[in-house]
Amino acid sequence: MHDAAIQLIQGARFPGSSTVTDVWIGGDGVISALTPAGALTELDGVSAASARTLRADGRVLTSGLWDEHVHLGQWAQQSSRPDFVTADSPAAALELAAGYLAPDLSGSAPTELIGMRVRGGDWGGLSREQLDSVSSRVPIVLVGLDLHGAWLNSAALAKYGFSPDHSAHVVEDECFGLVAELDRTTDEALDAAVDLAARRAAALGVVGVVDFEIRWSFDDWTRRELGGFRALRVESAIYPEHLDRAIDCGLGSGSPIGTNGLVSVGPLKVITDGSLGTRTALCCEPYAGGGHGREVVAPAELSSLLARAKRAGYWAAVHAIGDRANAQALDAFGATGAVGRIEHAQLLRSSDIARFAALGVGASVQPAHLIDDVPSMRAEWADRADRAFPLASLLASGANVVLGSDAPVAPLDPWHAIAAAVTRASAGSPAWVPEERISVAAALACSMRGPLAPGVGDHADLVLLDSDPLTAALPIGPAGFRPPGVAATLLGGVPTHLTADLAHTATGELA
Repeated sequence: MHDAAIQLIQGARFPGSSTVTDVWIGGDGVISALTPAGALTELDGVSAASARTLRADGRVLTSGLWDEHVHLGQWAQQSSRPDFVTADSPAAALELAAGYLAPDLSGSAPTELIGMRVRGGDWGGLSREQLDSVSSRVPIVLVGLDLHGAWLNSAALAKYGFSPDHSAHVVEDECFGLVAELDRTTDEALDAAVDLAARRAAALGVVGVVDFEIRWSFDDWTRRELGGFRALRVESAIYPEHLDRAIDCGLGSGSPIGTNGLVSVGPLKVITDGSLGTRTALCCEPYAGGGHGREVVAPAELSSLLARAKRAGYWAAVHAIGDRANAQALDAFGATGAVGRIEHAQLLRSSDIARFAALGVGASVQPAHLIDDVPSMRAEWADRADRAFPLASLLASGANVVLGSDAPVAPLDPWHAIAAAVTRASAGSPAWVPEERISVAAALACSMRGPLAPGVGDHADLVLLDSDPLTAALPIGPAGFRPPGVAATLLGGVPTHLTADLAHTATGELA
């Protein structure tokens, strides 16, 4: 990153336009003027010749991207662990596990295996006997794709305090507790990992995230801000178990954390059901194997929490995946008048789609989950396929839709989310309910808090792209959406990412 703010972006284009423009940025990190390229030699006492300048050379400038749903600490730690997402059967998962446990050339072997993003929900999971066949001595933990379930061998069950007769599969609260234990580390190591993950996000054009770490994160972010964290804007969520503490500290949504203006308190997060992968998402109709899922928070309790959040100055983020959970969440928003949104909004009753806009409730959706969940949706929700991830219908109804990753469930990569929203298919596969695809322009707008064409008065949270995403990626063919390269990312005008070639052409001592 660079400490000096850019004062002039020279020769940029906005998405969908061929007009080349100079963008002037004031000392407050806000766009102060847009002028035809080369038309203005001085503004507010700053000359074009002496300004700290970024030469865009016709590249495309647009608002920076937000990931509206991440677990940043978990992503920072877990992204370096073995990824099992390609395993499409128990045999494939076991073969991968055996490979990771094999000794290296020096004869040393891992003392534990923690695998991530396992698609066990697609093929019935793994038994203790199957995992013990790989190793009964070395602990093996394979965490499910959605982080709501994990499979453990006998050694891992013993190591992490489960009873000898516990099944290999742990779900929901047991799994959340297990993952927290797996991620236990020092503050120094965690902060270093978070800083690296944030810089990598900035290199993808990300300027901000809503962080849903399941812990008291106020102290974490206070420490990181004091330590010089500058890569992203962060809104850090509070969970119900920490609400009293937050209120006692005088905190509400928007309360600053630190003094640099980048980190603040986010929403109150409430989890009301489980996930599709563990068959615990709360649904109106039963699953193929029976049951309707799990109600984690009863409707009356949810309404009480949202009413309290409203009184305490919090907006609310309610996790709801199944259609019954979503209906109950909408009911609670309607009854309390609380401000906020539903996280995931994965399966909706047709009659509930219009309620989002009518109630002013946002829909925070993770399109990459659609690609990951197709096998489970085909098995469990084939009779309600048209109601799963109804992005186009939500937008058509006037709902405020925002996109995210839910990293580490999916990579912290907004272009991956945009591609999934635009194509609703992995490469070579048919689109899942193609009528619900949305345009590239719509997907970009759902991934930004600023306009596609930033203007005077907008924060200079910007991304400079090597090609125009509205034209270069079209037509969208079998290979899917092709994201543009990110040449630069600016946060209030300050570069958080510059490609090497662009850094060399920048003037005004940016390095």
